Amino acid sequence: MITIVPLLACLDPVLAPTLQRQLGRVALALLSMTGRVTMRGLARWAGPGGSYRTVQRFFSATLPWARLFWVFFRTHCFARDDVYLLAGDEVVVTKAGKHTHGLDRFFSSLYGKPVPGLAFFALSLVSTRERHSFPLRVEQVVRTTEERTSAPRRRRSRAAPPVVPPRPRGRPKGRKTTDKTAVPLSPELQRIKGMVTALLQLIDRVVPLTYLVLDGHFGTTAALQMVRQCDLHLISKLRADSALYLRYDGPYAGRGPRRKYGDKVNYQAIPERCLQQTTIAQGMETRIYRLEALHKEFAAALNVVIIVKTNLQSGAQAHVVLFSSDLGLSWDTLVDYYCLRFQLEFNFRDAKQYWGLEDFMNIRPTAVTNAANLALFMVNLSYRCLQDQRQRHPACSVLDLKAHCRGVKYVEETLKMLPEKPEPVLLGRIFAAIANLGRIHAVPPDAIAS
Repeated sequence: MITIVPLLACLDPVLAPTLQRQLGRVALALLSMTGRVTMRGLARWAGPGGSYRTVQRFFSATLPWARLFWVFFRTHCFARDDVYLLAGDEVVVTKAGKHTHGLDRFFSSLYGKPVPGLAFFALSLVSTRERHSFPLRVEQVVRTTEERTSAPRRRRSRAAPPVVPPRPRGRPKGRKTTDKTAVPLSPELQRIKGMVTALLQLIDRVVPLTYLVLDGHFGTTAALQMVRQCDLHLISKLRADSALYLRYDGPYAGRGPRRKYGDKVNYQAIPERCLQQTTIAQGMETRIYRLEALHKEFAAALNVVIIVKTNLQSGAQAHVVLFSSDLGLSWDTLVDYYCLRFQLEFNFRDAKQYWGLEDFMNIRPTAVTNAANLALFMVNLSYRCLQDQRQRHPACSVLDLKAHCRGVKYVEETLKMLPEKPEPVLLGRIFAAIANLGRIHAVPPDAIAS
């Protein structure tokens, strides 16, 4: 049987006893319930002490989610001999209606277009040894008026664009050389910077962090400067058509400033001296190049890894450009760290599929925040529960965990109607047999009998 009360005992210093008890009721209901995860559904499965009014009070309370995430992770998931990465990504949840807090149109990669819904940005610690992501901070994305007005819109008319007179040659009078490190941050980057700074202050160097891994949307000089202002190095992806240049190592021309940019990187003919690895599998040739390149919009050189894939039969070719601000990072580590960013996508998948991130119907700001944070908090809690289950059943999954908790719930409700409880040995077999119903990876009969 699964008991989560000892797991939540670590939250005593940061959570009031009433809220902690309510959190335990709601978490047990999430582990055992079927159907959509709504407040009404949670009340049906919460049992005694978990009425609908109690669930309402829980979702209306202001909880210190950032501290809850951190205390639970430090107590049950943190390994001091492991190396962790800080990863961030945004998840979009489709919603209908007009009254939900923060409702807007956000681009969804699942639909390939902007959809009406809510957006949440999450920061997580990714274990390089366990290869698992642990969400630690979740905030709703509420666009400001500036962000809405600056978003590009489609032109309704086909009129020719206004003619802009050409700028005269040379530097405008009175203008000095632009400092590429003094890049203005957009409201989105300012919001992420605040989240990263608050998280670093919370963990207080308990977990040494060096890298922040973000997707290709943040492969810009502004995002790089934002990360460097947080004393971290950025690992991200550039556009496939980014204009990269090699350093110029030729002779000095004799006048003017020394030349900085050399030959432009041709993705179809990258110098062989930069080749690091070549593999062929299933008719695809993969070549990995590593070089130190310059970009005219970035202030400093970039550690660039270019992955080129070629179809040996058709000759079709495609490439991906990864980069980091840490010039000393090896190419294989850079590729591995960027691939680990996708573990955060698995957190979003589990939160939507099992823990109600896609199902909640709350509309007020506090309730929406609690619903999203609860869904991702359950990702960490279920991971800790699965660790105990996998000691006896290594193939146990989240569906197996929910089937087990649901079976235990059925047995407990049935025992309440019996005049006398069965013998302890028989009772243990009943729990094991009923909890085995509905599991994908069923427990062997001999294990139940023992």
